[in-house]
Amino acid sequence: MMRRKRSTSRVLLVDEEDRLLLLCGRDPRRPGARWWFTVGGGIEPGESPIQAAVRETWEETALRIAGDRLGPLAWTRQTLFSVDGRFYDQHEEYRLARVTADEVRSMNVETEEARYGHRWWTVPELAVTVETVRPKGMATLLPGLLTAAGADTGRAPLHLGDFDEDADPE
Repeated sequence: MMRRKRSTSRVLLVDEEDRLLLLCGRDPRRPGARWWFTVGGGIEPGESPIQAAVRETWEETALRIAGDRLGPLAWTRQTLFSVDGRFYDQHEEYRLARVTADEVRSMNVETEEARYGHRWWTVPELAVTVETVRPKGMATLLPGLLTAAGADTGRAPLHLGDFDEDADPE
């Protein structure tokens, strides 16, 4: 099985009520396989992670945000997974971006990535959901990031770990 190496830039889009926007994905080859994930996607050749985050946010939400609105690199994660018969070895970078109520109202989340739905999640909802949310532990990770979001702490990003989501889908 050949795994495609991929680097991604992910955006933790958080509104004024500290709710996180997640998109819903499914695998058409595995009935019932469903998960929630952040905005963002692959970094294209010649593109920086910030440029990818800005482009992906536009493609997935129709929201134009400037790169300087993205927080510093908060988390990284390495994951192996498969979807629709394709296998990936993916490096992920996560940055926070706060959005206003007006920006939320202007969003249009009608893209291929969100064809199974999207939702704004509170931390308490993330803490009790039985749904699969990626990355794991979002309800534990997000509060610390939200309280530190206003300050540039200068800390190194937190590496969330290396995962094989096919072996451990929850």
